[in-house]
Parts: sequence; structure tokens; C-alpha cells
Amino acid sequence: MKCIVAGGNVKVLGRAVHSLSRIGDEIYLEPTESGLSLRTVNSSRSAFASFLFAPLFFQLYEAGGAPPDRELFRCKVLMKSFLGVFRSLPSLEKTVGKCLILLKPQASRLVVQLHCKYGVTKTHNLAFQECERLQAVFDTQRCTSSLCAPARVLAEAVVHFPPTLAEVTLGTGPGGKISLRNYVEDEAEPSKTMVTELWLAKDEFEMVAVAPGSQITFCLKEFRGLLTFAEASNLPLTIHYDAPGRPAIFTLADAVLEVHLVLATLSDPESDLQPPTANGVSHLPAPSEDFTDDLESYMIAMETSAYEEASGVPPSPTFPLHTPHPAESDPEEEEEEEEEEEEGAVPGTPPHKKFRSLFFGSVLTPGGPGLAPTQEVLAEDSEEES
Repeated sequence: MKCIVAGGNVKVLGRAVHSLSRIGDEIYLEPTESGLSLRTVNSSRSAFASFLFAPLFFQLYEAGGAPPDRELFRCKVLMKSFLGVFRSLPSLEKTVGKCLILLKPQASRLVVQLHCKYGVTKTHNLAFQECERLQAVFDTQRCTSSLCAPARVLAEAVVHFPPTLAEVTLGTGPGGKISLRNYVEDEAEPSKTMVTELWLAKDEFEMVAVAPGSQITFCLKEFRGLLTFAEASNLPLTIHYDAPGRPAIFTLADAVLEVHLVLATLSDPESDLQPPTANGVSHLPAPSEDFTDDLESYMIAMETSAYEEASGVPPSPTFPLHTPHPAESDPEEEEEEEEEEEEGAVPGTPPHKKFRSLFFGSVLTPGGPGLAPTQEVLAEDSEEES
């Protein structure tokens, strides 16, 4: 794979990397015929982001993989390493005239060259790891509510919330008004809790098609990262969402760019569709029969190249994932496991709330290796220390 980014597009690429860095610790690069895809996912599997740069975005774009018998190579790089190349956005705009990205599979190196003024060339040789396809399965057409607004309007709205705020609730009101309010737990005392709520009129939005009385709660950190990119790029932001507990989809679209951010939302406390999971811990639990359809519709999957060869299906924005049926277990053992998870819970995104995880799976060939074992959390409960 070889591509050249020239002029102001170098800073646009840098902004995209900065936005992805607020979500995950690794960045997945996948050159396709449709363009270069940059993706990431957070450690709790509750946020997924994808930037697809069309070939017209580049001065030169060669995806590789030709002739037809050769496959396109995909890899992942540590986010800190890749972010270091585009660390200073003002410097990119002032000094960098061209950026060359070259993927060398045989040398196991991703080469990023910045051609600066006065003949200065900065070369970064980054180690990468060959990986499977990282893909989120979602369909915006199935969402019952959607709204579109200039990024500036939403950015000016969220600026009123403190930087330490974890979650925000998006809701609807009479007359098509849209509200943004900081999420407050049910256990919190009203006299000791500060509530910030803003109402936006319907004419502030370019499009509003929401179900009356609908509302969702999602993490604000990742949303702010996308808002920063959208505002700098002067692109309208579209939000697609459904019932509480189902992922919300944030999209940006341009002639040479397509962006998707998928965030888990807080489940309705009155519904018991999914048991609470340990926060900040990556688990692969068997889904219950109550929300099997929901999980199949919104699960993030990693498709292996072996599966791609066997199916012969071209890459697409969404593809189905077959989930295993839940195995029968002893209720007493389940209670003990839940207690252990609560004791071993660590702060994460989001803390101690029923958020729907976008679980990970791997589409493997028959007889292939199983799923990776669950990581053990070596963290003590902070409440016991106090």
C-alpha cells in the first residue's frame, strides 16, 4: 500500500488520528479499493470509530493487492506511535507539504514520511502487527430516531458540561425540542447533585425525525472527540439511535470522507435484558435469549481473511455474525461469578451502569482456534481501601 497526502489534507488526516486516539489504544489500517480505512475500538468494547478516506482524498493512492490473486494487507499499530507522527497539528499546517504512507509487509514496517519546508524530510518507521478485519455491524435505516445538526451547534452545547462529566443524556421534548442533560444516577441525592440541562429549538437542526419522548444516555468523551473533528472540518453531524440500550450511531459524510462512531447507550433500568458486566473489563459472555436479535444486529466482529476466502463476499459496511447459543450453567455459580466481577471492577467507560457492550467475536473457519481467554483484572476495590 502506498498513498500520498498533500496540502491541507495532511492536517485533516492528523485531526482524524487525534479523534481516534480519544477512543482506542490501537489503530487499524486497512487499504481497500474504496479508500484507506482507519478504525479503532476502546478497551471496554463500548465505542467503535471508523474513518474512510476515498482515493480522491490522496494525491496518489495504491491499495496494493494486485494482481487479483494477491490479497489486500491489513495491520494495526499502537496509537501512541501513530499519534506521535501527527502530534502537533499547527506544525503540520505550517511546515508539512506532503505526507507519504508506505506499508511494507515483508519488512514489517509502516513508513510515514513528512516532507517539510526547506527540503527537510522526517521518516517514521513504525512496527505493526498483521490483524483481522475490525468491523462494526450496524444499520442506520433500522434506527427509529435521527437528527442532523451543524457541528458548531452541538459543540457550543456540550461546552457547558464539565470536562470530567462521563455521560450525557440526549432527549426529546414538546415542539420537537432536543435536550442535553448530564446523567444523574438514581441513587444520587437531589439536594447534593448539580444538574445541567440545555434545550435546543427544532430550527437549530437541519433535520429532526425522532420518536416522541425518546432519550438515550451515552459517553461524552468519545462524542467530544468526533465533535472536534466535525467542527474543524465544517461538516454536519447526524445522530441515529433507537431504544435505550441499543448503540447510537454518529455519522459524518463528505465527497472524500465517511466517518462512523458507534457508542453503547445506557439500558433502560426498567428492563432486564442484559445483566450488569464488570466495568473496564473485556468479557465475551454468552448472550441471553432475551436480546439475541439485538446482539446480532449490533455486534462488532473481526472477520478473518480465511472467512473472506471461503465466502467470496466482497468487503461491505456490515456483515452478519453467527453467535453461539448460551450454555446452561448453575445459578449458584452465576451468582458467585457476578460477585467476583463486582469486587474486581475497575473504573472504566462507563462506570457501574448497565451499558450495552459491543461484544467482540471472530468469524473463524471450522476447526479454527477459539476465542481469546478473558483477561484477569488485578485491581483491588478502591472502596475497601477507604
